[in-house]
Amino acid sequence: MRAIMLREPGEPGNLEWTEAADPTAGPGEVVVDVAASAVNRADLLQRQGHYPPPKGASEILGLECSGTIAELGPDVTGWQVGDQVCALLSGGGYAQKVAVPAGQLLPVPPETDLVAAAALPEVACTVWSNVVSHAGLAEGEVLLVHGGAGGVGTHAIQVGKALGATVAVTVGSDQRADRCRQLGADLAINYRERDFVEVLRAETGGADVVLDNMGAKYLAANVDALRTGGRLVVIGMQGGTKAELNLGKLLVKRASIAGTTLRGRPPEEKARIVADVREHLWPMLELGTVRPVIDQVVPMPDAAEAHRALEAGGVFGKVLLTVR
Repeated sequence: MRAIMLREPGEPGNLEWTEAADPTAGPGEVVVDVAASAVNRADLLQRQGHYPPPKGASEILGLECSGTIAELGPDVTGWQVGDQVCALLSGGGYAQKVAVPAGQLLPVPPETDLVAAAALPEVACTVWSNVVSHAGLAEGEVLLVHGGAGGVGTHAIQVGKALGATVAVTVGSDQRADRCRQLGADLAINYRERDFVEVLRAETGGADVVLDNMGAKYLAANVDALRTGGRLVVIGMQGGTKAELNLGKLLVKRASIAGTTLRGRPPEEKARIVADVREHLWPMLELGTVRPVIDQVVPMPDAAEAHRALEAGGVFGKVLLTVR
């Protein structure tokens, strides 16, 4: 098969479409003929040498894909060769074929194009496991999502609204704010021009759940933004890894902070998350209340261009890579 291989850590130009060994389906695994993958922030970090894959995972980039099952390994039940699927991966998505634990497969939702389905697994599992399963977002509560125009952000807006929450987002421009409102956000705050804590408090009284991709830079402000009993979930460190925390504010608000990752979880945990997503979130896709949001589709041999686009900013939703 052919795959995107990294000659050495560094710039996007170090990504090369070249020959690679075909994967094989081990016990409990399937091999998928890949139709498309998607570019995630984690891919950029791995390319730069800052985010190595978990032990035993493929060195090839790519944390999700869509495609058709080509081979079943031993002990696989519930799936057949020829099934169209999308999958949560620990790596390997930037290739013509990938081996996947069967527990990390999802059927392509009805009315969703096979290529477009590649935009779903990572964001769906991230949002559901953090906002709903962990933080327990409930109808009538307020959800604040940082990076509302990104892949996770655009998905979280839709899921929050489908659950009956008031959804606020932070974005870097008025244009992106408008697009988030069109997607369903009740409040879109341009953080370059306004203090998101002040605006959120004035408009909603604060957030019950905050989904944060910034880490250290926003820690103090996120705690200030929480209502009593609020839950802050940190899923990224784009704003650094170390910050001071005023525990007094946290205690007075009876609030909680959690830090989570998805990629490094053992297969059994990922399978549980995928099962929850299939049971609870997939019906939203079938009803059309949630849909994949795709900014652009790039041929996989041009993965370097897709990385440059995501790094440059301005992307709304997901960037996909297609195998032809």
